Amino acid sequence: MENDPETRPGNPFTGVLATDQAALRQRLEELQAQLAALPEGAPLPERAHVLLDTGEVLLGLERHREAWDTVRPLVEPLVEASVWQEAVEACDILYRSEQEDSIVALGHGVWLGVTFPIQAHTTVGMLNHVVDETPEDSDGAAVAAMVAHYIAGLRTEGRERDNLTFLTNQVIAKVARRHRGIEDQETLETWIEMYELNNIERLFPRLALIVNAIVGEKWWFDRDAVRTRIPEE
Repeated sequence: MENDPETRPGNPFTGVLATDQAALRQRLEELQAQLAALPEGAPLPERAHVLLDTGEVLLGLERHREAWDTVRPLVEPLVEASVWQEAVEACDILYRSEQEDSIVALGHGVWLGVTFPIQAHTTVGMLNHVVDETPEDSDGAAVAAMVAHYIAGLRTEGRERDNLTFLTNQVIAKVARRHRGIEDQETLETWIEMYELNNIERLFPRLALIVNAIVGEKWWFDRDAVRTRIPEE
């Protein structure tokens, strides 16, 4: 269309967008060559890294169905091999691919990311997706936001902890604002107490209910069997 800002003559972003797309296509070719060059017995994590990178590039090219088809077969093998970080990254790509079962992938990613001690920012990202998916008047967003904040504090330290907990605090404030119009710190703390969001013993079972509602009967693996591989503290 003549008035499309991305194609209109003289639009300063047109060249940038075209350059970005060309770079992504080149990167896709490189990844496809890497995949083809992998030996037949290449370790699963090595192969998964190439496929996950491919999925990200396909999302960048807005080839969402191809991203899903590329990454979806990875989930069960990664879980079976206890490669938790990459399994959650796969679920994240599947969620962002906007396919019919993308919401199911989100539930799997949240469950794995909370259950196993993967990188905190990855788990926080999955929980933030739940916040975005949850209606404004629902308690589910508050539960997800508080779990994200707890995990950010638990799995990080130093400057990383400061940066990540600052972000999770911002999400909690955003949820409180949209949930009850809360703007000040004192009322925020009262809201947290009122909804028992600082009660860890209740918080995680509440998150489990949310995850079960997201996934329904579409679990891709046996959670009871996977739970037996939770690391000892």
